[in-house]
Amino acid sequence: MKHRITLGALAAAVLLAYAPVHANAAAAKPAVAEKASAKSSEAAKKQFWALADEYYDAIATFDPVGASQNGDNRFDDQLGTALWPATRAKQFDLYRAFTKRLHAIPRGKLNSGDRTSYDVMAYELKNYLASEPFPDHLLPIDQMSSMPVTLANFAGGDGAQPLTTVKEYEAYLSRLNQLPGWIDQAIVNMKEGMGKGITQPKALIEAALPQFQKLVSDTPEKNIYYTPVTKFPASFSDADKQRLSAAYRATVADKLNPALSKLSTFIEKEYLPACRTSTGWSALPNGAAWYKVRIADSTTTSKGAEEIHQTGLREVARIQAEYAKLGPKLGYNGPAAGLPTWVAQQPKFFPFKTEDEVQAVYRKLNDVLDTKLPSMFTLIPKAKLDLRLEPELSRDTASDHYTAPALDGSRPGVFWSVVTDPTKYGSPGMTTLFLHEGKPGHHFHIALMQELDMPKFRKFGGNNAFTEGWALYAETLGKEMGLFEDPAQYFGHLNDEMLRAVRLVVDTGMHAKGWTREQSIKYMTETLGDESVARNQTERYMAWPAQALSYKTGALKIQELRAKAEKALGSKFTLAKFHAIVLGDGTLPLALLETKVDAWIAATR
Repeated sequence: MKHRITLGALAAAVLLAYAPVHANAAAAKPAVAEKASAKSSEAAKKQFWALADEYYDAIATFDPVGASQNGDNRFDDQLGTALWPATRAKQFDLYRAFTKRLHAIPRGKLNSGDRTSYDVMAYELKNYLASEPFPDHLLPIDQMSSMPVTLANFAGGDGAQPLTTVKEYEAYLSRLNQLPGWIDQAIVNMKEGMGKGITQPKALIEAALPQFQKLVSDTPEKNIYYTPVTKFPASFSDADKQRLSAAYRATVADKLNPALSKLSTFIEKEYLPACRTSTGWSALPNGAAWYKVRIADSTTTSKGAEEIHQTGLREVARIQAEYAKLGPKLGYNGPAAGLPTWVAQQPKFFPFKTEDEVQAVYRKLNDVLDTKLPSMFTLIPKAKLDLRLEPELSRDTASDHYTAPALDGSRPGVFWSVVTDPTKYGSPGMTTLFLHEGKPGHHFHIALMQELDMPKFRKFGGNNAFTEGWALYAETLGKEMGLFEDPAQYFGHLNDEMLRAVRLVVDTGMHAKGWTREQSIKYMTETLGDESVARNQTERYMAWPAQALSYKTGALKIQELRAKAEKALGSKFTLAKFHAIVLGDGTLPLALLETKVDAWIAATR
């Protein structure tokens, strides 16, 4: 009887024996589901990043020179064929295909950072496709940018295309050999534009023509594209020097000089006489819709031209009220609107005699900022910032600007100052200019982008509203750092703010409200006090419709978000954290930036 087990006991024993197993199985279900979910998320991540890499390479192949300028030197031997209508059509087909493939990826399976990149890609693709009906390729040159001048500015090896190795010399030579084909297609496109009434304004081509004429030389050795041969690194072997010298000489003599001569003759004899005498984009076929698309692309908003125009007028009035307070501190007691003109006439604000004196001021300011910025920023790029003068060829039409460092660290970020005549280089605007183009403006944003863990299209891409908006916002930090205690430097800050406000008025005025070039120059001269700046800037906006709208639109949004965060968080608000939130995910459309800041406020509060 000792071993007798009743049926009930057996059943109980069986239940007891299996109870732990059933419990483990129940516990295992979430673990299995969690494992499956993680596997699904990892698959979605791989799918998205593979698509993102393919998407970026498609953009970089389409515009390889743009890739070089953004710090990606993998395509330095290519010019791209974006001017060719067939290539352009294929690119838009690619955008449609990428859109379809992107939407097939389960966004909800991605982590937070990848969801942001997903949304940015969706936004970019929508913008690219919106521009398809508008033939930008029929306007391949202007006084601000063109492939021949861009490559000429690379010739010294100080720009976005490095010239330090034999391979890099060969890459640049490859681009030079492709330039005649680009010129031929540009002429074909301009002729088509002439037939369709799609040409540049005559004033812009009159300004651009001397650039192209300067590119033609009597001998190969005098040509700017031959410059690399005069700067061979000492490490090059004699054989490489001889081979490259012969190759560059042949390319310039047999291909470039004839092609550039053909281009300058065509522009002078055929294109210039056919150019339009109108000013704004609305004068082009379907120009109003074209400008609307450009506004959306530049500002990343749905704002209309009239709303932006009125914002500009309000900002102009606000800044002129600040002029009224500042004028007496500078020794000026006239009408507020006349302060810029008065400052422009005072010799004490133009103290320089040499380019080196100008650069010395920027170098000193750079050192000062190194001591002040760490209290405002926890995110600081590792890449260094170099200070250089704009190459002589493009000084007459260029504006001070920034170029990104190389991704591999071989080239720093560069602030390029445009010093055409040192005696006419005004000192009041230098602090604000450096805050914008140098640090913490473009350098802290663009160089940092390359160090963040995000797809290449994010590292090397972006939008103007965030990029220029951040740089304009960065100017305002000068007041908090005590850099505007000198009334002259504060005037320089206000004057630059005025420039950005005036841009909203004249850009929309010319391209949507029928303003003429002369009307814009007059308005800008009256508000900025400098006719040459007014003319240069007016013609810049004529060439790049809506680009100038991005600065103020972006800056006002960042200032609005900071004020919202300060009010909501009170003592929990820190400026360094706000800056880290704004910069930490790279360039974003303004709506996505606002969503991100709102989420941070909610989480912190």
